[in-house]
Amino acid sequence: MNLREAQLAARTQLAHTESPVRDAELLLLHILGITKAQLLIDPKRELTSAEFAAYQALLARRAAHEPVQYITGMQEFYGLPFRVTPATLIPRPETELLVESVLAQIPQHHAVRIADVGTGTGCIAVALAVHLPYAHVTALDLSDAALSVARENAAINHVKKRVMPLHSDLLSSVAGQAFDVVVSNPPYVPFSDRSTLAPQVRDFEPDAALYAGEDGLEIYRRLIPQAYRALHPGGLLAMEIGYGQDAALRSLLTEWNEVTILNDLQGIPRTILAKRRKHQLLDDTA
Repeated sequence: MNLREAQLAARTQLAHTESPVRDAELLLLHILGITKAQLLIDPKRELTSAEFAAYQALLARRAAHEPVQYITGMQEFYGLPFRVTPATLIPRPETELLVESVLAQIPQHHAVRIADVGTGTGCIAVALAVHLPYAHVTALDLSDAALSVARENAAINHVKKRVMPLHSDLLSSVAGQAFDVVVSNPPYVPFSDRSTLAPQVRDFEPDAALYAGEDGLEIYRRLIPQAYRALHPGGLLAMEIGYGQDAALRSLLTEWNEVTILNDLQGIPRTILAKRRKHQLLDDTA
């Protein structure tokens, strides 16, 4: 079987999944270790028996809804390569809006201290460090396995000296430190929505990175007052939010200035920004 024939057969095998054409191609490129351009140049190249068997093994995993990113171990985010494992949430295109919104607020050559809460793969922390060459980012997560992945991704993208992975429950491990920016893509899916998620999300991505109580707001309620205490006066809080959560998040940010909600490319409120007031403090017991 040549490459084109194998790819066509794979599309049929994956027809019940979300993106059969793309995934059939990605898995074939992964098995062969070639680029898409090389695939297009020589589509009639014959697969060896070993290559065909390896391809079939990966297709079977994808047919069972395992995310292609976990199969290949890689995902691109903000134009950068990231290692991905089942210990981490898979970086998604809509989260790039969160990175863009922070970059729009911070001059490129300013020396800033950033805390990335729930860093996972480190995609947000690393992308910010790459584009803010004087920034130092503390990448916080409860999962040691995720922190190991974040550390690897900082090295892959040549910012390991400015991205510090640190075990922490939200901002607890940096209590007393001050930051210019707190950024987070926290868990925000209500437990009650579990059955509505796609199988490749529900059955494979880590629960701790997805769910946040019955209404999806559990982490925000804890993080927002912690972030207020951690930020310099005028400092920026930037968070990704779930579908339909914008009104509830506004109500949790009444003590903040310049609360702004940004829509993603589908017109869905996806990112919320707020500034710490310069003169009024929240009750530290909040």
